[in-house]
Amino acid sequence: MLQLKWRTCGDNKHWCDLCNLNLKSVKTTGVYIIWHPGNPSRVVRVGQGQIAKRLSEHRNDPAILHYQKYGTLRVTWASVQTLQLDGVERYLADHWNPLVGDAFPNARPIAVNSPW
Repeated sequence: MLQLKWRTCGDNKHWCDLCNLNLKSVKTTGVYIIWHPGNPSRVVRVGQGQIAKRLSEHRNDPAILHYQKYGTLRVTWASVQTLQLDGVERYLADHWNPLVGDAFPNARPIAVNSPW
């Protein structure tokens, strides 16, 4: 299993708020998970790429923002080597079954640790 370092925000290491995250501070290429809290909490979207660019796009996506009604949308991300991106994203999509997105890479899944 590939061990990723999932990112948090602030000195108290809380989960980042998707809509208020300072994207200028995010300089990572890797994978990310967006979720909503609640009972039950659910993964809204997983993806890969230049994290700041992708999260900026998702901030304007009505399909993702729809889930704000369940609480603040949270996000975490981790650096992943380019050659492993497709496999890690495939694993995350298979494992978490996100509410948004259905075109995940056709790659052999690469198992990673959960952020939770």
